[in-house]
Amino acid sequence: MQELGIYLHWPFCKSKCPYCDFFSRVDKKIDQDDIISNYLRQLSEYRSLIGTYHIKSVFFGGGTPSLIKPENIAKILGKIDELWGLDASAEISLEANPNTNTPDLFAGLRSAGINRLSLGVQSFNDDELKFLGRTHNSTQALKAIEDMQKNFTNCSIDLMYALPNQTVHSWQKQLQQACRLGLKHISLYQLTIEDGTVFAHKKIQPLEENKASELYLLTEDFLQQFGLHKYEVSNYAASGFQSRHNLIYWQGGEYIGIGQSAHGRLKLNNKWFAQTDNLQLDALTLKERAEELIIMGLRLTEGINKTQFKAICGLDFDNFINQDFLASAVAQGLLCNNTSHLLATRNGFLLLDKLIEGLCC
Repeated sequence: MQELGIYLHWPFCKSKCPYCDFFSRVDKKIDQDDIISNYLRQLSEYRSLIGTYHIKSVFFGGGTPSLIKPENIAKILGKIDELWGLDASAEISLEANPNTNTPDLFAGLRSAGINRLSLGVQSFNDDELKFLGRTHNSTQALKAIEDMQKNFTNCSIDLMYALPNQTVHSWQKQLQQACRLGLKHISLYQLTIEDGTVFAHKKIQPLEENKASELYLLTEDFLQQFGLHKYEVSNYAASGFQSRHNLIYWQGGEYIGIGQSAHGRLKLNNKWFAQTDNLQLDALTLKERAEELIIMGLRLTEGINKTQFKAICGLDFDNFINQDFLASAVAQGLLCNNTSHLLATRNGFLLLDKLIEGLCC
């Protein structure tokens, strides 16, 4: 049976971070019951449309989905189980923020059916947290991590680096603190200034590119010492703790998105569709799907599986990509090309956007 991931987007936050360009809203008067009812309706409609699947993963993202009442999480998971079946092997993730943690929240989420928690810590430094507009401090972050680990074996934190004036020493100190906590998964995101954000309006400048690259390479070397290996450009995990839901995106699998601004990818009647909220389906050309597979697949350390590429989009990988660019990138030590896979090298990961653009042109 085909596998499917389900992404549920909760757009509400307690506050808007100045670097964030994701769709989210700050609204303290939320009718959760009405929103949850809409989610349940959409799930039923998708079941009628796409039929039977094996549910590989469910992911509650946002926004701040830890604001959803645990009883409403349980309602959603109960509906998914009713429609498709939800067995014990499914990964069921939720993103949380330290500022939403209450004494019983994480236990409540576990009881509702969540088995993987991702905590948006962003920094252990109070000055950095204030700069990033976070409404928690380092003490609250550590307490939230402690509570998370009491309730979940499979858990992760997010940290941000390449902040203005950040040094190798200060970033290494952040990594040391994270590793001392015994985490099995860490997501590390480089600060970028996106158009339309508060940081963009304030003309905040991120760390200079060469210095940011130095921090990136340091990160990989440092985390390996603690058994955390890079499996995607921004994600590090111990064996068996990779995010199975996110691997659906990066490996070109099928998933649906529920909620405002959510999206998915579905293969129906042997044709690929981009799916958006309220059952909107837009057909993708083979070229568009092939480009997506390169954009997502090259993010993985294992790279793009050429056989899977053809099985997914129907195009031969070696015929699709720009062979002249590939030869040049291999000669420069940026890509490694063998009979089964194309993957970025250590230095290639620093130039991933340019490599993707060159391969697809």
